[in-house]
Amino acid sequence: MSTAFRLATAQYDIGTLPDWATYEAKIRHWVEDAVAGGAALLVFPEYFSMELVSLFGDDVRKSLSGQLEALQSLAPGFQQLFSDLARTHKVYIVAGSYPIRQPDGSFRNRAYLMGPDGLIGFQDKLQMTRFENEQWFIASGDVIKTFDTDLGRIGINICYDSEFPIIARRQVEAGANLIIVPSCTDTTAGYWRVRIGCQARALENQCYVVQSPTVGLAPWSEAVDVNIGAAAVYTPVDYGFPDNGVLAIGDLNATQWVYADIDLAAIEHIRRTGQVFNYRDWPLQFRHPDAP
Repeated sequence: MSTAFRLATAQYDIGTLPDWATYEAKIRHWVEDAVAGGAALLVFPEYFSMELVSLFGDDVRKSLSGQLEALQSLAPGFQQLFSDLARTHKVYIVAGSYPIRQPDGSFRNRAYLMGPDGLIGFQDKLQMTRFENEQWFIASGDVIKTFDTDLGRIGINICYDSEFPIIARRQVEAGANLIIVPSCTDTTAGYWRVRIGCQARALENQCYVVQSPTVGLAPWSEAVDVNIGAAAVYTPVDYGFPDNGVLAIGDLNATQWVYADIDLAAIEHIRRTGQVFNYRDWPLQFRHPDAP
């Protein structure tokens, strides 16, 4: 297993698509660019799949529930596309997130992880925003997962999940030294909430955290009309890492890949030799007499 590798995290532009072939060509171009840049792990954003709604008529575009239903017909093709690209290029791809209908008729916001041998697994979003709860009626997942890859063990926090420390903590306790955060935010404040959450998770767990946001305007969409963010790779704040904990970050709202070279072995090292031991000292907070 190689612990050192290059990753690419997307600032992905939500666009308008005339047909499936255009979408497939767009995704292939994104993936091929990242592979040409040397990336072994590619990360796409939360709900970047919602641009597929532009393939349907105005009646679907203007209906939050109609979008969810219509997208189910494209879900198999979406999964196959990313699975094929991961196999072809022998890379790992976090395929953002896609709303998937459950057997009980509800929908979950699901992030797929694809690898050189195809689908590895998925993580459902666990904490839902007010918009998802009150207007879109997306149901929450109930299992915190980690995924074994040839690059190391990975955890996924979908957007708002990154603002709740226990989720990432469970994943790093299970051996994940890398947390992936696909995000979709429609205000600058929303972007910063997720960013602050990402940096906090990297600090307290002494691990890498990667954020990938949607960017751009899609006025035809009831769900992802405004998209604000910058992709980044965050680190512990300690010896051998950036003083501000930011290894790489993109230009706000630009359409681009952001690349970073990381080494998961450095995480184990800093947890043993750092100026501080945030990861190790996590249990000490519960010794305080006022702690729950």
